Amino acid sequence: MYWLGGLTGILFFSFVLYKYVVAPYTTRWHAYYGEIEYPAGYSIHGLDISHYQQTIDWDAVSRTKVAGEPLRFVIIKATEGDKRLDPNFNDNFYQALQYGLVRGAYHYFRPDISAQEQAEYYLRQVHLEPGDLPPVLDIEEKGTLSTAALRAAALTWLQQADAKYCVSTIIYTGYKFKVDYLSTPEFEHYPFWIAHYYVKECGYTGAWKFWQHTDCGRVDGIEGKVDLNVYNGSMYDLRKLTIPEEEFE
Repeated sequence: MYWLGGLTGILFFSFVLYKYVVAPYTTRWHAYYGEIEYPAGYSIHGLDISHYQQTIDWDAVSRTKVAGEPLRFVIIKATEGDKRLDPNFNDNFYQALQYGLVRGAYHYFRPDISAQEQAEYYLRQVHLEPGDLPPVLDIEEKGTLSTAALRAAALTWLQQADAKYCVSTIIYTGYKFKVDYLSTPEFEHYPFWIAHYYVKECGYTGAWKFWQHTDCGRVDGIEGKVDLNVYNGSMYDLRKLTIPEEEFE
């Protein structure tokens, strides 16, 4: 009886350990060692990059495939705060167009800096064209701002970009950050790009356009790891999301 009770306890402990400690992180370790599990049901794949990817072989990137599909879009870091331009932005932005990728440019939001000044800096540095994705606001830090002040600051940036290009700006954020801070009505009409790693499905149950599903991706032409994303729709839908041919302000 003692042996049976001990064995039952060990089995129960092993089950709990696997379910709550090991299993949630198995895909993380697979990704880390290069075994990416791509989300099922999505055919439009893309990257997001910054100077951390260093010099990129765009010819190799344009020929690589993710889950058997060619890469269709790339979203490139442009600016951060009110003074920092990504050193590789201009070259990456040009090359993405030359190799036929739908391109976008994102701004990393710093909550300790005026949102108005950050928006003005982005709009001075980034010159989007018809066929490009709308401006992208990467907001994932609250800093010392209250929740109300954070939302007001985000809206200040978004409204400046909206007015410039006459489209709805894309918001990038983490799954939990979206739920906690950006789920109020004033953000409902914005297309969302959600970061949620190492899961089979994006956990956010509301509407979203892009899902950054791993930060451990590998593609030809880029040394080291890179973020991989999927678009929630068809290629036709993705092109409809881009800045139209009509002149903008």
